[in-house]
This record gives sequence, structure tokens and C-alpha cells, in this order.
Amino acid sequence: MLNLESATAAVGLLRNVKVGAKCVVRGIDASAHPLVARRLIDLGFSPGAQVEVVRKAPMGDPVIYRLGGFEIALRGAQTKLIEVEPRP
Repeated sequence: MLNLESATAAVGLLRNVKVGAKCVVRGIDASAHPLVARRLIDLGFSPGAQVEVVRKAPMGDPVIYRLGGFEIALRGAQTKLIEVEPRP
């Protein structure tokens, strides 16, 4: 897994992005169940979407993300399926 705090990081997982950081969705992992992948895309986590990590729950899960003008909470199991790259 890549540390997305590094400017040289190319692709990583959404679950590894720190609070306050912004990134761009590259895609959904091919190992994701088709229904889960479809749901994530329907929620706005489609390639090219810009995502900001807003805050984490006290125990670290779920995490609140901002994209497309709204905020959504996702669990770690879902965020490990979303491939991202640092926002340019």
C-alpha cells in the first residue's frame, strides 16, 4: 500500500488517505463484488471524482468523505476497494 502523503505516490487506496487530504478516484478494485462496485460508483466514487477526507469517527471507522457537494460515511472494508491518486 502506498502512502498518499508523498507527492511521488501514484496510486493507492482511499483508506490510506489522511484527514484533510484530497485525492482523485482512479477506479474500483477488480476484486470487488459487482454489486458493491456498482453501489460505490452510484454514490459518486467513479473515476475522476475528487474526494476530500473530512473526518474520522473516534475509533477510526467509519470515515466521512466529501465529494460532489455532499458528505458520505464509508467503512474501511469499502474504502480498501477504491483506488485513488493524489490530487494535482
